[in-house]
Amino acid sequence: MAKYDLHRPRLYLPGDLDAGVEVDLDRAQDNYLRNVLRLEAGAELLVFNGRDGEWAAELVSGARRGARIRLLRRTRAQPAAPDLTLAFAPLKHARLDYMAQKAVEMGIGIMQPVLTRRTQVARVNLERMRANAIEAAEQCGILSVPVIEQPLPLERWLAALPPERVLIFCDEEAEIPDPLAALARAPAGPIAVLVGPEGGFDDQERGMLMGRARTVRLSLGPRVLRADTAAVAVLALVQAARGDWR
Repeated sequence: MAKYDLHRPRLYLPGDLDAGVEVDLDRAQDNYLRNVLRLEAGAELLVFNGRDGEWAAELVSGARRGARIRLLRRTRAQPAAPDLTLAFAPLKHARLDYMAQKAVEMGIGIMQPVLTRRTQVARVNLERMRANAIEAAEQCGILSVPVIEQPLPLERWLAALPPERVLIFCDEEAEIPDPLAALARAPAGPIAVLVGPEGGFDDQERGMLMGRARTVRLSLGPRVLRADTAAVAVLALVQAARGDWR
């Protein structure tokens, strides 16, 4: 069997998964399987919960009553959760949706909204972020759903960041213009990536970031990127230079 089976539908189920267990699906999942995909009883799909691996399941009812599935066998073991954090200044809905989806695809383990002095969006819909993360995991064969933390002021998040974690933040004033060269010089250890607001960090915030040990400023090239684009770009660089793309 291929490592990723992208032919059968995949669903995220929060409950425990085991052979023989039957699960009643919620209304949205019922509608998706029966009305969108038009599956009938006996159809197979894949389910996961972020803890127990991936399981093949069978649709056992799909007429007038709500859809129910029966778990058959485990198809993939649960891998370790990604040890990569993305901290970011909140964005407006559509762009935050995009960022959440792409962060999951890029292998994020924790998503942390941080409030900076130039943050333009003060409120974050965490349930919407989680729904986007789950949808991306369902569509891309991913078994881990990232932890989505409550928003924190930048200062508080930095104070709580473990000292052994390398902090990489995007900064157009980085002294090394080549981002791969900067990552090659970065200290070893787990990584947190920080993407600022559209207006960038102010001087006080930049000084606070640079005053922390094990911090790397990363240039993203000669063009100014929007924050959602910058998040994808920096995660690609980190995964290519220091992560699981190697």
